[in-house]
Amino acid sequence: MYIDKFKKIVIKVGSSILIDETGKPKKKWLQEFGKDIKNLINKKKQIVIVSSGAIAMGCEYLKIKKNGLKVDKSQAVASIGQIELMNFYKKTFDKNKIKISQILLTLDDTEQRRRSLNARRTIDNLITMGIVPVVNENDTVVTQEIRFGDNDTLAGQVAHLVDADLFVILSDVDGLCSEDPRQNPAASLISEVPEITSDIEQRAGSSRNQESSGGMQTKVQAAKHVAQFGVPTLIM
Repeated sequence: MYIDKFKKIVIKVGSSILIDETGKPKKKWLQEFGKDIKNLINKKKQIVIVSSGAIAMGCEYLKIKKNGLKVDKSQAVASIGQIELMNFYKKTFDKNKIKISQILLTLDDTEQRRRSLNARRTIDNLITMGIVPVVNENDTVVTQEIRFGDNDTLAGQVAHLVDADLFVILSDVDGLCSEDPRQNPAASLISEVPEITSDIEQRAGSSRNQESSGGMQTKVQAAKHVAQFGVPTLIM
């Protein structure tokens, strides 16, 4: 299995596979994901999860729609959703005897040397303690000027921050395709990209899922970022 070759793995979980179209969390999916993580831990893998979903889960808790939320209200909703999101992870992962922690980051936390070193030290200590860090952007305090804007970018930054061996992006699509498979069912999967060229970047479109802020475009850019440091990416 390809993933067996790597030890430290950053896994990004997109909102579109964690939250269904009605805004409710996908309990069965996370249960299966928890089993996968347990299997990786049993193989002595070091796992860091970067998860979206706080705002979506906050909206579900408050019974309001995500579309049309202004930044300041989104920040308030995120503060509620973070509790719901981590409670969702904790209840599910407890069943597999996986201990987790929560880490909230802003762009400054990865770009300012002192703060990035502190963040890395914290994550390394958690991994050493046998705990899986669950990272998200600190949506409750960031402003438009400094926010990552999508968790693909955040996850790529985290993969670099912790010196990951492998970067995995889990999404509601199988990977990069020749065209958008939602618009053209005949689109073919591009199974391997040895180099991210301008042609590859043009094939990546933006997100059409209301629960997501990224899309294939941000996934390709995140893969391009970590490739600079010799880290391969799986989009699956």
